Amino acid sequence: MIRDLSLTLRALLRDPSLASVVPELAAAQIVFDRPSEQFSPAQTTIDMFLYDIRENIEMRSSEPLLERQNGQAVIHPPPLRVACSYLITAWPVGGAELPLQEHRLLSQTLQVLSLYPMLPAASLQGSLVGQQPPLPMLTAQADGLKDPADFWAAIGNKLRPAITITATLAMDRFAPITAPLVITEQVVLGERTSATEEDLNPATRQNLLRFGGTVTDATDLPVANARVTLLDSGFETRTDAAGRYTLTVPEPGIFDLTVQAGASARSIRITVPATAGSHYDVQL
Repeated sequence: MIRDLSLTLRALLRDPSLASVVPELAAAQIVFDRPSEQFSPAQTTIDMFLYDIRENIEMRSSEPLLERQNGQAVIHPPPLRVACSYLITAWPVGGAELPLQEHRLLSQTLQVLSLYPMLPAASLQGSLVGQQPPLPMLTAQADGLKDPADFWAAIGNKLRPAITITATLAMDRFAPITAPLVITEQVVLGERTSATEEDLNPATRQNLLRFGGTVTDATDLPVANARVTLLDSGFETRTDAAGRYTLTVPEPGIFDLTVQAGASARSIRITVPATAGSHYDVQL
């Protein structure tokens, strides 16, 4: 996954639509080598050295992502948000005034990367394709490399100008869990026996059953704003944009459910709570 991030950053700098704006950068090779004293490229190079990997604490989440697929719930545990920091240096080869060439390459690199507070979807590579939420990127921030002189001394080279960038990706730690959707739940209402206890006064206790399903058309597409009515009870609701609805009944039983959407209508008999293998979905 980190490799895919590096390839994504290379793709940003290799964007052919920017070649006329940053011609020197477009002609340079892009590598990810350690810029030690032995690093001496044979051609003009932009080096993007990955020097730090750590969790982005500010983006840590404990909320799982719930996805509905084929009548089941796919639960994705919250991913590890990993911040990857790169040190970008320019290494011109040939020509006059190499320091000025170096400055021009760095300015063009900064110009391109500063366009993207988020990594654009069109440039994402490999496992990063489709990641949500979008992947943030910080370019040339003041809190990047704390002590550049010590860093360059540690890798055995002399101090040189550099740009730091940090991109944060989402890394799955556990495989998603597939489980049946909850289609019936019991709701218990009542007055507590005392302020310090959770027991309910039997005289005020009320058990309700809430159930839900999905309304689809003949092609299995969800039907929004369909009217769902529980006959003989007067309970009625409307489906949401995803075709889902919920209703509540005061006690278990067998009920007649009617769904109407425009000129299409259908009635089915349901049991609440649902028996094994059954559901409350309606196809018009």
